[in-house]
Amino acid sequence: MRIGVLNGPNLNLLGQRQPVHYGTDTLADIEDLLTEKGDVRDLELLFFQSNDEGELVDWVQMKTEKVDGWLVNAAAFTHTSVALRDALAASDRPFVEVHLSNVYAREPFRHNSLLSDLAVGVIAGFKSSSYLFGLEALADYLEENSTE
Repeated sequence: MRIGVLNGPNLNLLGQRQPVHYGTDTLADIEDLLTEKGDVRDLELLFFQSNDEGELVDWVQMKTEKVDGWLVNAAAFTHTSVALRDALAASDRPFVEVHLSNVYAREPFRHNSLLSDLAVGVIAGFKSSSYLFGLEALADYLEENSTE
């Protein structure tokens, strides 16, 4: 199975930005953890991060035919991007939405996600482990719903 791992704005600053919310792992650390977990599950992972909404949309469109599902931390675009929502919906691939922090214990504007009603699940609040839990859940979902 091949999974696209999509990371939105400011996630390139992980490890130095608000560690109380996001932990001390860098995005590279998280990618290494995911790669290790993916190797165990025989998953191929494609990683992408951008601070630009259009680049995220373009990447989803370019990679749709190459992936079986998405692991998505849209960061701030979770709450604002109809364009990213539409791209994920158009991809017709299942995805799990992940957040490092517990968005529901933070500012009220973070409580609203434009993606969660399309996602097969949402995992939030476990810092780097949110990604690992999300990858496991998505891999299980894809295996259970495989048509092969």
